[in-house]
Amino acid sequence: MDFDLTPEQEMLRDTVCDVLSRGYTPERRKEIIGTELGWDPRIWATFAEIGVLGLTFAEEDGGMGAGPIEAMLVMTELGRSLAPEPVLDCALLPGWLISTVGGDTQRKDLLPRIAEGALKLAFAHAEPGLRWPSAETATVAQRREDGYRITGRKHPVSHGDCADLLIVSAAVEGGIDLFLVDPADPGVRRRAYATHDGLRGADIEFDGAVAVPLGDPGDASSAIQAALAGAQAALCAEAVGAMEESLRLTAEYLKTRKQFGVPLRTFQTLTQRAADMYVSLELARGMSMYASMSLADGIVDPVVASRAKLRIGRSAAHIGQEAIQMHGGIGMTDEYPVGHYAARLTAIEHTLGDSSDHLRYLGGSVADYQMVEI
Repeated sequence: MDFDLTPEQEMLRDTVCDVLSRGYTPERRKEIIGTELGWDPRIWATFAEIGVLGLTFAEEDGGMGAGPIEAMLVMTELGRSLAPEPVLDCALLPGWLISTVGGDTQRKDLLPRIAEGALKLAFAHAEPGLRWPSAETATVAQRREDGYRITGRKHPVSHGDCADLLIVSAAVEGGIDLFLVDPADPGVRRRAYATHDGLRGADIEFDGAVAVPLGDPGDASSAIQAALAGAQAALCAEAVGAMEESLRLTAEYLKTRKQFGVPLRTFQTLTQRAADMYVSLELARGMSMYASMSLADGIVDPVVASRAKLRIGRSAAHIGQEAIQMHGGIGMTDEYPVGHYAARLTAIEHTLGDSSDHLRYLGGSVADYQMVEI
């Protein structure tokens, strides 16, 4: 298997890195996440110009026709810089659902506008009590003479506060379907909030809201599970970028900070702990690549997604906690970035199922294998 990047992939990675390094410093990020929107519209417009927002869309739909590996590279750079722009939540994930489930008219109408940065969508699927990898939903869509009406509650909806259009999963007779809902509809109540890692979310209630089916009627459970598996791979890649920078900051601190007149790197215990952080990072990087390359090969498997997310969660907890510990008191301050990386890693670990959820799911499938090695 070839793990080397192509020149085009390297150029994409370097371009995104350049945009984010010029657009964000720890001070600049703190300023941006303190705004009402929580991210920078100018960087969003730049992402649209370089093709990031339509990265995985087909070229005839206004995208770049790239795949999961390119998405992994972009998400890793977003994690490295802690960029708050909702590339996954408002562009790549809903765009994938439209590409897969939507009809021709919906694809031609919505995908080019997403790629241009003119339209932001959010996938409203999670509900209180819904656990990975279930595609079930208590939200109901009822068909009436004037069309479908949706009733239920979606929470949390990542970056649902800024979405111009919602893709909502709802139960129908015969299964689960996806619907497009205008958040400005009188039957929608949207409560926005800031998350502990500085990003945004929404608690959305639907009370007879007008809904338009996404694509032809039919059970969309498999499409939802595939979309969530893709989102897991993207989150894993973002976490790897955040872990890389956390380790870099820690190693730099050990080189420059002095105790008893000598750099901290001279203390063997600290260097051994840093080496353990590196091992955790490489384990996480390998599983992130495994998840993305499986998708690139057309393998959409919740087991693969859970394996990757479990490893990412364990590595994220280890690296985030050790980075703060080895920075001492400064690691707990709001002014220093390492604590913000730990916060984002914690948020990723709890998104789309935490480590206990994935361990439970994987444990439940042990009987499907003839041999298990521990």
